[in-house]
Amino acid sequence: MANRLQDTWAGAALLALTLTLAACSGDEKAREAETKGKAGATGSSQTVTVVAAALQNLPRTVTASGTISAWEEVPVGAETGGLTATAVYVDEGRYVRQGQPLVQLNDALLRAQLHQQQAGVQTAEANAARDQAALGRAQELKERGFLSQASLDTALANQRASAANLAAARAALSETRTRVAQATIRAPVSGLVISRSVTRGQIVSPGTELFRIVRDGRLELDAQVPETDLALVRAGQSAVISSDQVGETTGTVRIVTPEVNAQTRLGVARISLAAGGGFRPGMFGRARIDVGANPAVTVPTAAVLYRENRPGVYILDNESRARFRPVVIETRAREWTAVDGIEAGARVIVQGAGFLGEGDRVRVVAPAAPARRAAPAATPAAARKSPAKAG
Repeated sequence: MANRLQDTWAGAALLALTLTLAACSGDEKAREAETKGKAGATGSSQTVTVVAAALQNLPRTVTASGTISAWEEVPVGAETGGLTATAVYVDEGRYVRQGQPLVQLNDALLRAQLHQQQAGVQTAEANAARDQAALGRAQELKERGFLSQASLDTALANQRASAANLAAARAALSETRTRVAQATIRAPVSGLVISRSVTRGQIVSPGTELFRIVRDGRLELDAQVPETDLALVRAGQSAVISSDQVGETTGTVRIVTPEVNAQTRLGVARISLAAGGGFRPGMFGRARIDVGANPAVTVPTAAVLYRENRPGVYILDNESRARFRPVVIETRAREWTAVDGIEAGARVIVQGAGFLGEGDRVRVVAPAAPARRAAPAATPAAARKSPAKAG
């Protein structure tokens, strides 16, 4: 009986000891979890360097792209029609001068009419001279009393009719001469021929376009500029136009159109290209327009990061935590980048920014000074010339 009671008391004591140990272990785990939770709430401090965003006047460049087009395209057509082209003097790619013959039409019929009308003018001139002389004699006889007033009126009417016939003959002659001149189609302006649609033997109709000429050979880029940058672009600003096919050339902004496309939100700046650049109408080109110095907020280029394909920088707040701020990049250089989206004086995280997350606590240290170059080692000859001092 005594042994059984002892066994019972021993079991109870063992159970109480086990429960006590389990309770202590639970308290220890709870304290450890609480400690870890506090550590997680505090966060480990990342060592970073900070630079204040500065406001600087920087040369700014607006980039745009578009299509090369002619400054002014002049269509050339026939003013007289129904004639056959007997000769074509120029082709595409030729530079022509104003008044230079381009096409010769068959003017044989017109020249025959010209000769006929020249003879008609001579006849009208003879009749006019005859009637003018008759009028003079009638007036003289009327003054002497040998001619009635009716005969004088008849002579005056004949003279006026002859003068009118002469004017009509001369007008017809002038018209035929003009049509003969129009049979030779000449360049209305100087420029580069970019298209030809006439061939020898073709019957040309009036108003049909035969050539298209780029006036003075001048080309321009219809640059599509975002509406956010359109106010910075003005006439007279210099630009550099580039193409993967022909390289680069210089240009000048000729005009900025006052309209912005409602769908694309793009305006057009027409940039005149310098001559001899190798560009052709219809080519694609890119432009870098120098819009002058403008105040801009700058940050170190190394501080600009991309999160979800959006550029931004980490800003240090008053609680020493990193906050990501999206920005718009205006101008990028090797060391500095002009951005829009933060104010001047903001504390921008540079070194260590790539390892941060939103709200991470950081510890700011001074930027490392650039390493100094070690002095060059003395040559053996120099060592021999400079004996070692006794230490």
